[in-house]
Amino acid sequence: MDEIEDYSEKIHEQSNEHAHHILQEGKERWVLFVALSTALIAVLAAITGLLAGEHADEAMLAQIHSSDQWAFYQAKGIKSETLSEANKLLVAFGKPAIAEDQAKIAANKKEQAEIKEKAEDFQKESTMHSEKHSIFAHGITMFQISIAIGAISIIVKRKSLWLVSMGFACVGIVFLLQGLLF
Repeated sequence: MDEIEDYSEKIHEQSNEHAHHILQEGKERWVLFVALSTALIAVLAAITGLLAGEHADEAMLAQIHSSDQWAFYQAKGIKSETLSEANKLLVAFGKPAIAEDQAKIAANKKEQAEIKEKAEDFQKESTMHSEKHSIFAHGITMFQISIAIGAISIIVKRKSLWLVSMGFACVGIVFLLQGLLF
């Protein structure tokens, strides 16, 4: 299978070549700052990507635990219903209900309440991790846009585009901090 081309990598390589030539000519020193800021933004994007991945994994694990608890909750309910129906049949046939079964039904109902609480806690945890993942994913996007615009600013020799890329980087930093602090 053919590999998908990574156009952002090609743009980054081309911008590095342009930056190297411009710096050798000694004309525009701002290009050095673009290269340095792009490297720093790439590091922030990598860190943000790791955090986003971690929260995606944690969200999935919490969701799996929640599903397990709900299955356990359902199993307890089915056991209780089975015992209850068996006792109803005994009574219908003129035999006394089994007292032990009533105690098991009550214990199952109590356990179900505890299981339900655990399942809801895991669901809340999953939701929290999903929300953090989303915040970090927005940050990654802003960093990637920043890197691309920074590379383009070197290619077309427009300092104003580099400033725009720094704006996107600042928005990415806001998302990174929001994900870390909330």
